[in-house]
Amino acid sequence: MNGFAFLQPHTLDEALAAGAAPGAAYLAGGTNLVDLLKAGVERPQRVVHLGRLEGLDRIETLPDGGVRIGALVRNADLVELAERYPLLVEATLSGASAQLRNAATLGGNLMQRPRCAYFFDTASACNKREPGAGCDMIGGESRSAAILGASPSCVATHPSDLAVALVALDAVVEIAGPQGRREIALDDFYRLPGDAPSRETELGGGELILAVRLPAPAFAGHSRYVKARDRVSFAFALASAAAALRIEGGLIVEARLTLGGV
Repeated sequence: MNGFAFLQPHTLDEALAAGAAPGAAYLAGGTNLVDLLKAGVERPQRVVHLGRLEGLDRIETLPDGGVRIGALVRNADLVELAERYPLLVEATLSGASAQLRNAATLGGNLMQRPRCAYFFDTASACNKREPGAGCDMIGGESRSAAILGASPSCVATHPSDLAVALVALDAVVEIAGPQGRREIALDDFYRLPGDAPSRETELGGGELILAVRLPAPAFAGHSRYVKARDRVSFAFALASAAAALRIEGGLIVEARLTLGGV
């Protein structure tokens, strides 16, 4: 692991100023970044810890009946939304172990890097880790590779279970950065690999997730998250699906199907 400066800002403005510097990385729960640091995949010059920022660890009910979930809300705390958003909670409980859910945050979960073995192995060619290096998963061990949306440059999948459920629920991401604040639908937040797989989201330099908003519950009565994986206790999806129906008067008036792990 390389040496780095460790900063703990107390305000959002301080965090954004620190995060905009070259070679900076944001740290929330650390369940992904610490692994990347130990593997030598990430080598930041400064790590900006967000844990002291106030207000980002709250779940708030909005006037329209929806909710706003702060980026620092622990995954384990999402269970309080079980009655209103059972699909989200089912996806949460299928991800990682109880110990990790107690540390991992919503924002960090959405921003986690691929769990591709070639991405984590610095001796392997990986266009996400080193643009232009190639992709050893293509032609290699590809059981966990993407079958939809992949490209000749990358066949890795995104590991988040939460993202699959949140897309089905019309989540909107609130973002802050050096140029101010903005919002984007989570469905538009992630980028397909194309010929630039190292850029995985629409976040710009120094930007970070503040919160995720969900509209008022529409699918609470008829929704499921299903996940196929190598072991039930703790494993990333080989394939997953969030399915939801809105039923009125015995008729399906709206349906959602979002796929993950493929």
